[in-house]
Amino acid sequence: MSTPPLTPRPRSLAAVVRAAGAMAAVLLLTSCSFLGLSRDGNQGNATGQADPSIAAAAPEGLEDFYSQKVVWEPCEDKMQCAKVKVPLDYAKPDGATIEIAALKMPSTGGKKQGSLLVNPGGPGASGYDFVKDAGFSNFSDKVRANYDLIGFDPRGVKRSAPVTCLTDKERDEAREKIYAPETDAGLATLLADNKAIAQKCAQKTGPVLGHIDTVSAAKDLDVLRAVVNDAKLNYAGFSYGTFLGSTYASLFPDNVGRMLLDGAIDPSLGAEELTLGQAKAFGKALRAYVEHCMQQERCPLSGTVDDGVQQISDVIQSVTAAPRAAQDGRVVGGNTFVSGLIVPLYANENWPALTQALEAAMQGDVSLMLRLADLGANRSSNGKYTSNTTFAFSAINCLDYPMTSDPAAMRAEEQRLREASPTLGYFFAYGGTNCANWPYKNVRTAPAPAEYTGSSPIVVVGTTGDPATPVEWAGALSKQLGNSSLLTWKGQGHTAYGRANRCIRDAVDSYLVDGKEPADNTVC
Repeated sequence: MSTPPLTPRPRSLAAVVRAAGAMAAVLLLTSCSFLGLSRDGNQGNATGQADPSIAAAAPEGLEDFYSQKVVWEPCEDKMQCAKVKVPLDYAKPDGATIEIAALKMPSTGGKKQGSLLVNPGGPGASGYDFVKDAGFSNFSDKVRANYDLIGFDPRGVKRSAPVTCLTDKERDEAREKIYAPETDAGLATLLADNKAIAQKCAQKTGPVLGHIDTVSAAKDLDVLRAVVNDAKLNYAGFSYGTFLGSTYASLFPDNVGRMLLDGAIDPSLGAEELTLGQAKAFGKALRAYVEHCMQQERCPLSGTVDDGVQQISDVIQSVTAAPRAAQDGRVVGGNTFVSGLIVPLYANENWPALTQALEAAMQGDVSLMLRLADLGANRSSNGKYTSNTTFAFSAINCLDYPMTSDPAAMRAEEQRLREASPTLGYFFAYGGTNCANWPYKNVRTAPAPAEYTGSSPIVVVGTTGDPATPVEWAGALSKQLGNSSLLTWKGQGHTAYGRANRCIRDAVDSYLVDGKEPADNTVC
């Protein structure tokens, strides 16, 4: 059991394949990137060298990184790729280095305003893939005409010094394991297995495993800003990307340009508080789904909304007590079942898929629910995993958050989670086991609110029915930032821009393109 990653929001089941893994559960939790000359005529100056005035503003000791020659080569389909060198350890800028993989979708307009750097969430999701696969559908014509969209894999993610732990076969085996951490023996087994995975992560990943915290990623973001020759950072962060963005704003307040933070994380909350908030929000989203399902012509649930939720709970308990084999022979226990269940809750466009999977499961076939879990875990039908999101998620969180692994404390947390979310709460518990034997201590010693003193207003967006980042977190982050506007969408699913109504789209576009921030507390 553990907290699900704060994923980028899936638009459709095809898009779920690109999203971050849904629930880390029993786990602890290469395309083109070249150095070459820019060919779009818009990026940088004629030599591909960073603007000297921007490089001159580099923090002491980092001048070479800020002034490095980064050139973009054609890749993918009409995209451009590059790798950007950054220090492994910012405390030792003369030491080892790593490379950040970036992908550019060039602006479609005749005269661009600059670059819009994008992080889709996670932690552990690939911004490179997000822009490549969903840049056209997630960002309006107006935004794409005015900005180069820059997607990047943060340190530790996929193409950027990735966290590496298990083979695909080992990942399948780990996901099939059944634990009962509420018992002493079950907890001991879970801790032992997670310790073994942590050791493999350390062996296969190397020293970078201790340097993939969000503060380091935010410093990488400022290097990226410099090498695309923008004096100010223009940024769109979704879900975990809001935490990366608010961290950047706290570290580099004078470098903030136009910053969109959609699906906000409250940085003042600790790991246990975040988990509790998510458990409540997913429970709320499940009820919203059940209510919607019962209004449809075909729904396997019956009676009142409470009855429908109980029927789902009964199926979960049945699979937990007696795991079932899917059509491909893999075993589905309660945790895998719930991992599949929550994936469609990220976007109400996908609720019909949940209805199909539930209908089959209630008739004894868990194969569709396993397929949803596979999509959330980035597992293709051929058995290959297409990302390292699950591992990066846990590795980054272990550095960003102090977590308790005391058995009594974890069992007390389990009880609180069960009370807050009777159907799903148990499956969010025991996240502390992920970091109990992690080879590196947490870098961020305590949660703290964002502190922003910059003059550029930031826009924070929340969604009333968001299961992964409760809408209350958006209000909290906006207050902490101070110089910000809060924009709220009355809707279901994770995040708003790119999947909400015209009111949200126009407000965000006017801000990003025209610099007109929406009135604070605008509700769409």
